[in-house]
Amino acid sequence: MNRKINERKVDVSRRTLLLQAAAAAGAVPVLALGVQSAAAKMAQSGVAYQMTPNGGSRCGGCKMFEAPSSCKMVDGQINPDGWCKLWLKAA
Repeated sequence: MNRKINERKVDVSRRTLLLQAAAAAGAVPVLALGVQSAAAKMAQSGVAYQMTPNGGSRCGGCKMFEAPSSCKMVDGQINPDGWCKLWLKAA
């Protein structure tokens, strides 16, 4: 008994396969960042947050500070006169 199996030839070049694999692998971290962005805040203790400025550096002058009392990167209430290791001068 001979049966013919419906065969379909698919031409996929190695280049196309590698490019598609690279695109898929590159999309995973980007998607993960979008999901984590809301929950990625660090604990104050993890960034050595203090309620006082460090010299002329203070949270109120940081790029990450969100008035009146929060931060894009650090969890919890943030004092505008505080400071942490993530401090970046606001432009």
